[in-house]
Amino acid sequence: MDRTAQLVTPSAERSIAYDPPGSAHPLHVGAARVLESNWTGTSTVPSRGLYPHQWSWDSAFIAIGLRHLSPLRAQTELETLLAAQWGDGRVPHIVFNPSVPLDAYFPSPDFWRSSTAGHGAGAPRTVQTSGIVQPPVHALAAWLVHRADPGLSRARGFLARVYPRLASWHRYLLHRRDLGGGGLASVVHPWEQGMDNSPAWDLPLSRVTPAPARSFRRADLDHGAPEDRPTDLDYGRYVRLATDYKDAGYRDGPGGGRGGGPGAGPGGGRGADSGGFAVEDPAFNALLIASEHALARIAAELGAPGTARHARAERLTAALVERLWDPASGMFLCRDLMAPAPDGRGALIPERSVSGLIPLLLPGLPRPVVRALLGTVSGPRFGLGTTTRLLPSYDLLGEAFDPHRYWRGPAWFNTAWLVERGLRTHAEHRRADALRESVLDLAAATDFAEYVDPYTGEACGATGFGWTAALALDLLHSDTTSTADRALKGGDRR
Repeated sequence: MDRTAQLVTPSAERSIAYDPPGSAHPLHVGAARVLESNWTGTSTVPSRGLYPHQWSWDSAFIAIGLRHLSPLRAQTELETLLAAQWGDGRVPHIVFNPSVPLDAYFPSPDFWRSSTAGHGAGAPRTVQTSGIVQPPVHALAAWLVHRADPGLSRARGFLARVYPRLASWHRYLLHRRDLGGGGLASVVHPWEQGMDNSPAWDLPLSRVTPAPARSFRRADLDHGAPEDRPTDLDYGRYVRLATDYKDAGYRDGPGGGRGGGPGAGPGGGRGADSGGFAVEDPAFNALLIASEHALARIAAELGAPGTARHARAERLTAALVERLWDPASGMFLCRDLMAPAPDGRGALIPERSVSGLIPLLLPGLPRPVVRALLGTVSGPRFGLGTTTRLLPSYDLLGEAFDPHRYWRGPAWFNTAWLVERGLRTHAEHRRADALRESVLDLAAATDFAEYVDPYTGEACGATGFGWTAALALDLLHSDTTSTADRALKGGDRR
């Protein structure tokens, strides 16, 4: 049997199976309507127009919200994504819907050529995907989905079936993507980190020769204002990086092994002078650590000890602090592995993005680091609770700040959800409550916008956006899920 067929439920329910407290709330009704509209039968698109396929970390966030509507649909969401996993363990960032025309989205399946270019890495034969990845939120999502209806989950063998896939996914990141040799996972393309157009990528991208503009057509401009989207120059660099990675057979490091380092680079041994991209990102690794803790919970539920995974998460937390914490900035920074540095470890990128605040999720951070992060969150560079309505994606005082341009300043609902969880992890309930209320207010007021102006709350990008609806739904019902959530925050070490 083809491994892509092993997890997908033949048909998932379309009707809402739950009637949780607050289901008559207007925001609940509106969020449910968005998720129903974006449902394809086995997964949920982020947006019917702009993003007509299944995206990896979107699906994880969407499953977290879907658990309040239909735990079966939430399980199916993750199962569909994991059914497209590659043989080397990677979970691709896009799973393409074959019924969508090729010109509806770029890069399309004929660009990635996953089944042929990715053959050596074990790309599936019967479904087309991209060849890059996105942040590993999936184990955390799987645990929350299980806790929404443990009886259904156990009856279907949900955790028993997804656990091996999630474990393989983490092995891929911890081994094949440890390109710096320091224990952290690296991203080899800005799209992998999820915050595609962040100013944190400007320096490493400046080394990349862009693909010629005539070699691709940007379908995203059919649905969004050019002034809100990445520039043509940046997009050309994205295309060049993806093309080089594809042409190298989607290999990571020399021969696909670990510890390639800055000189070797991703994609099979390219040097720094050829314009490669390899970055250790704090949010990506914080989500990997949070998901390691979740995998430990899943292992315990399945009757296996989770101690080793908790210990690994703690080692990764120490590596995150050692490699990416910058006391002078009061936050975590990205490390450009291909930048020259005296110690050969690459250089920290001097740009403050919301990525550097996401490690608040982690219960094992040193207390001085937590205090500094809390000060940065509410300080003049991010202004939470003072000058901004929602946490900006980039430093308000940075030269590249733009309140409307994609990931260069606008506020996003998924990063707000993550920081809200982080604040609660460290008992900052008053600030978490205020952030929760802002998310709920702005999600409702903007028709579940993709992102918003952090000062005014003005809607930007698409409306009826999947993870906005899902995560607003989760926060709306957060008072009913606090017991289940507590197990992810270091308080339950079974």
